[in-house]
Amino acid sequence: MAYIFLFLSAFGAATLLPLQSESVLAGMLILREYSPVLLIGVATLGNVLGSCVNWWLGIQIERYKEKKWFPVSEEKLLKAQNLYGRYGSPLLLLSWVPVIGDPITLVSGMLKEKFYKFLFLVLMAKFSRYIFIYLIYLKMV
Repeated sequence: MAYIFLFLSAFGAATLLPLQSESVLAGMLILREYSPVLLIGVATLGNVLGSCVNWWLGIQIERYKEKKWFPVSEEKLLKAQNLYGRYGSPLLLLSWVPVIGDPITLVSGMLKEKFYKFLFLVLMAKFSRYIFIYLIYLKMV
């Protein structure tokens, strides 16, 4: 059940919902009741899949951006679009960064980034972030 909670936390954190998964992962590492390899794998999988939802929403954005429930303002979309236009797909390596990461993944879909390239860069970014959290945990133990 704990792994499912971590997965959902990581998935939600990568979408446009205001959630975070780092503290959930850190708490579970501190408990020492779970496999660190599984924790990092589950968190990475959830977070990457959540970003894939953003990419898909970006592809579909023309249909949805006028909906009241759409959680990104026009201003944030334009800012992310300008950044992405300026720096291109390597910007996806910042997809783990709070506040800007989710709009970047959304804009990559808007700008029709190739999915395999998107997936590779986002996977590298998300996995690296969770490894970093694990390394911090190891320093503290």
